[in-house]
Amino acid sequence: MASLRLIARLDVKAPNLIKGVRLEGLRKLGNPHDFAQRYYSAGVDEILYIDSVASLYQRNTIVDLVERTAEDVFVPITAGGGIRSVEDARSLLRAGADKLAINTAGIARPRLLSEIAERFGSQCVVLGIEAKRVGPGRWECYTDNGREKTGMDVVDWAIRGQALGAGEILLTSVDQEGTRGGFDVALVRAVSEAVTIPVIASGGMGTIDHLLEVVEQGRADAVAMAHVLHYQTYKLAQIRDALRQRGHHVRAA
Repeated sequence: MASLRLIARLDVKAPNLIKGVRLEGLRKLGNPHDFAQRYYSAGVDEILYIDSVASLYQRNTIVDLVERTAEDVFVPITAGGGIRSVEDARSLLRAGADKLAINTAGIARPRLLSEIAERFGSQCVVLGIEAKRVGPGRWECYTDNGREKTGMDVVDWAIRGQALGAGEILLTSVDQEGTRGGFDVALVRAVSEAVTIPVIASGGMGTIDHLLEVVEQGRADAVAMAHVLHYQTYKLAQIRDALRQRGHHVRAA
């Protein structure tokens, strides 16, 4: 049985860790590397760095951050934001990233997912999907950190992304992100049931019950957490204990 993964999500607007609501109204929280070290020491399974404005400004600024973090944080690191080419991917992997989250550029040129998967392996390609609800059981893909509509159906794109070579999906509900009101469980379940690759639920965690709900009802394979960790609402040990008590398999910290 695969372990349920607990992932610390760190959204970055260089040089700061930031946190917002629905990907807007950003607040600076401090040095992202320091937070990553704290979460590693506490036993997190993975670190997820997202450059929140890279696609907007057509650049990538987290190579140095990934390189520094990889020197003293020994869990998988996923980096996303501004990856537009195989060369961008190579730079981040050389810096120490284990996986690459691709959203905006993948929608603009889907072949990019295949190019990176063919060169470095599907295991390092994470399809980033920013989803907004547009009707009952329907969600639209957004790009540029939740700023731009695409007209693309989320479930359809998830299926196609897997076919193009993605080995995992990072699924962020723009509606729920930063609200602490719970995950969009229906969204996570719809995507999880449509694909065979792991799905990471992101956006909305405010309580441990929210996590249990998205795992048990949404069938998430992993959960990305931001606010509850950044503001120390819960300790990772508390979250692991709650999962174990419900019979979920988690890695020993």
